Amino acid sequence: MMPPDVPSPIDLKDMNDAQEWERTAMLRPFREEFFQAFNAQLDLLEEPRLSVIELGAGPGFLAQYILLRRPDIDYTLLDFSPAMHTLAQRRLESIDSVAIQYIECDFKTAGWATSLGQYDAVLCNQAVHELRHKRYAPEFFERVRSLLKADGVLLFCDHYCGEGGLGNDQLYMSLEEQREVLRGAGFKASAVLVKGGRALYSAMLESKGSE
Repeated sequence: MMPPDVPSPIDLKDMNDAQEWERTAMLRPFREEFFQAFNAQLDLLEEPRLSVIELGAGPGFLAQYILLRRPDIDYTLLDFSPAMHTLAQRRLESIDSVAIQYIECDFKTAGWATSLGQYDAVLCNQAVHELRHKRYAPEFFERVRSLLKADGVLLFCDHYCGEGGLGNDQLYMSLEEQREVLRGAGFKASAVLVKGGRALYSAMLESKGSE
């Protein structure tokens, strides 16, 4: 018998809940330090104009941080919540000279990645646990593979459970489980930043960059 999903304490599709999440999110420790690390990893890519998709983009905090520093990116924000997209559009409306696209999509929908194309970078910041159980993670990362160009990079960040992390071992993977699920999906991954109960990985398809 499959374990039940872990219920969410908020409804991210509800505008009031989405606004409350938006109000408190940037108050959490180390958040900007992780944003800096995401951006530094994008700086390592040598494409003249990067194509980026952020999975579970929420109200656009990470997108705003990156786009203010890198106007040469084609940036797609994907989220299952129309309320979050509304907040992101408000946040990003003053940013000029970039191509920004919004896609409403649920990771749990069959074939969610099928028509999205391929990108130089796939970003995922604290969104995988919103699958509401870690058992969904292997299939999620299998789908993410199809979104990457052959020499593209996945930048994956989430909370972890265990020492130094959070206590819910159904919602959150341990550090070893995070590494294993990336390996199992065919990625060669390295930890970029582990701090405050969160870990950020840079991962490439195993057939590339494996030396």
